[in-house]
Amino acid sequence: MGSKSFLYGCFVLALVAVITEASAAAQIVKVAAGDFDRRDAVVEVTFDQPPGRGTMALVDESGNALPLQMRDERHGVFIVPELKANQTKTYRLQKHATDRHSRDLVEATRKGGTIVVSIDGRPAFTYQGAKTKLPAGYDPAYQRGGYIYPVLTPSGRNVADDYPPNHKHHHGIWAAWTKTEFEGRHPDFWNMGDKTGTVEPVDFGGEFSGPVCGGFVAHHRYVDLKAHPPKDALNETWEVVAYAGTSGRGASYVLFDLTVTQTCAGPSPLTLLQYRYGGVAFRGARDWNGADACQWLTSEGKGRIDGNESPSRWVRASGKVDGQRVSVAILDHPDNFRFPQPIRVFPDQPYCVYSPSQLGAFQIVPGKPFVERYRFVVADGVIDPAELDRLWNDYAHPVTATIKSEE
Repeated sequence: MGSKSFLYGCFVLALVAVITEASAAAQIVKVAAGDFDRRDAVVEVTFDQPPGRGTMALVDESGNALPLQMRDERHGVFIVPELKANQTKTYRLQKHATDRHSRDLVEATRKGGTIVVSIDGRPAFTYQGAKTKLPAGYDPAYQRGGYIYPVLTPSGRNVADDYPPNHKHHHGIWAAWTKTEFEGRHPDFWNMGDKTGTVEPVDFGGEFSGPVCGGFVAHHRYVDLKAHPPKDALNETWEVVAYAGTSGRGASYVLFDLTVTQTCAGPSPLTLLQYRYGGVAFRGARDWNGADACQWLTSEGKGRIDGNESPSRWVRASGKVDGQRVSVAILDHPDNFRFPQPIRVFPDQPYCVYSPSQLGAFQIVPGKPFVERYRFVVADGVIDPAELDRLWNDYAHPVTATIKSEE
């Protein structure tokens, strides 16, 4: 009986494998552009029948194949090269992708305390997952990790700065809150030189690579230094995802998403008092210091002065690095709290921050995660406003994908 049971079990497993393969092969993915023209648009799809893990392919009616990267058993991501407004397109799921479609165009590689994200073999940005080396003469209170630096264009020019002398607490792409209240104290997690609060890296949550996207998860903690002993106020998770479609097809920009999730570290809420800055921030290249060295533009057509403290779907900074014009844009997601969020733009230094606290106090409370999402576009040259509107539409109103069985 034992051998018969074993053979029956093998038969069942084989049958399940055949059915699973057939189900995957029979699934059709239909994408719809909606109201906007699309180009290199990121598409997320959820399968009712799990096709499995790994890399697969989506094949259109002409036999053209796109890589489909499964993030888990049911959720996949792919990039549609082009789709006109109100157009639909149908793809057939192919279980086994070719070697060409399986190659990791986006690689996230851990190197000591950092994660380097490369697109098509070119470094794009580095996450500093450990406290970084201080410049000479800096107070140890300024030492920080848990941020992204450098941030590179496709040609390798760095659009960001780290530990700038005039704002030692600025770091490429980083996050911090400024004017807060926690258990009756007022820690400042932004101005670390005041030594009332700090943000510390905790650990890596893992990194991943693939033909469509790659990135990592990392964890930080917001520490109230006014408490005795110091006390954690918030736990923070970063999920960063970079995409292959733009750079991989020769476009002059790199695209990546940052999702920041903050939760209370204990039973006490953190109150964010009304203030002009604090949140997810960007510090531009050192070459951009000075009122005229960096040009700013918002989605509402405003510049450095009139754009300050104004709501903006996106904001773009541009200037010269190594004698060449480069730019970076930050796109605000419509699900964000108080969207479109107002921005803080400094009058003569290259930094900005999306600051929902400008509009009044609010709280991060136990049991309710506070989530913010932004998309970054890093370019050689100056990104055209119409192109940024198109990219924002892709981010805010993504291409929809539906699944049906092949008839």
